[in-house]
Amino acid sequence: MVDFSLSDEERQMRDTIRAFITKEVMPLEQEVLRNEREGRSSLPADVTRELREKAKKAGFWGINTPEEYGGINLGPIMAVIVAMETGRTYVPFGFGGTADNILYAGNEEQKKRYLLPTIEGERRSCFAITEPGAGSDARNIRTRAVRDGSDWVINGEKTFITGGNDADFVMVFAVTDPEKGANGGVTCFLVDRDMGWKSEPIHTMGEWGPAALVFQDVRVPHENILGEEGKGFELAMQWIGQGRYMIPARAIGAAERMLGMAVEYAKVRKTFGNPIADYQAIQWMIADSHVEIESAKWLTLYAAWQVQQGRDARHASSVAKLNGAVMANQVVDRVLQIHGGMGYTKELPIERWYRELRLLRIYEGTDEIQRRTIARNLIKGHVKLGEIG
Repeated sequence: MVDFSLSDEERQMRDTIRAFITKEVMPLEQEVLRNEREGRSSLPADVTRELREKAKKAGFWGINTPEEYGGINLGPIMAVIVAMETGRTYVPFGFGGTADNILYAGNEEQKKRYLLPTIEGERRSCFAITEPGAGSDARNIRTRAVRDGSDWVINGEKTFITGGNDADFVMVFAVTDPEKGANGGVTCFLVDRDMGWKSEPIHTMGEWGPAALVFQDVRVPHENILGEEGKGFELAMQWIGQGRYMIPARAIGAAERMLGMAVEYAKVRKTFGNPIADYQAIQWMIADSHVEIESAKWLTLYAAWQVQQGRDARHASSVAKLNGAVMANQVVDRVLQIHGGMGYTKELPIERWYRELRLLRIYEGTDEIQRRTIARNLIKGHVKLGEIG
């Protein structure tokens, strides 16, 4: 028999995190909107540090981090649930004590210089594989690294790099053996900013601030190779696969909160003497949104469950990512429609979510790439129709 219930401990953790987000984070929303309208950083660094210190004292440090590195390692399912809760607000906050999964592939010296300081919040990293001519087609990267004695010299450009403007170091993927292609010819390097790479902000329709990174004759010591030489593409796929099912999780939290706003507004907004909640057109938008949110929630939790069971969750993650991205955009559009002109103004956060959630259908694999992956898995027989579990 399938049990969809949370344990008492899991339920308590969810409720505690929801209370933390409601009490400590949501009150900052107006400040965030004001700062963004005035062209300043969404949250000042000191406010972010204070929030993280509160989270640390509350025991929420390192939610996905192994206990040996000071985390609490709640596992993929709870990580998704936590992301749903943090997604209920647009304040750019995440519980600290984490690091990119591929940093654990480093040797002891690399862990000391990069992994541990990142977990402690002392250093900031970014992941750089996407290039102007190689987005979803990561195998087509052109950035080159050429061996020169005990160093490698990197030349190339990366684009749409999350955190690239603020990172202290980058995990950059470069071609080291063109004849071998992606499988055997790409290597990952840990490159400190003071080694010479530069970043430029890319202005977008939302508040996400990616960067373009430029590498011009950047010299990197051979010992800064992460993992093995020529095995970089495998590391990249591990990084991408690890986080894909997490992308819809935050969208689910945002969609649930917005739907709650729509329900409350529909009950008080009157036209022709009646609350608009009485009209079937509004009721159907509310009902459809709820069905889609619930569907996305269980697809996402299923992908996380597969990861937790040690199964190959790539197909389930693609399904969850595609469904969640489409769901979020449909829900925010309906919620804005229900609010009418007020939803279109900057007085409410709906228009901000409208711009922010549109990104989900593009980054970490576009809708089209997810459909391609899903269809190919079915056509080639990698996934069997009708299977459960």
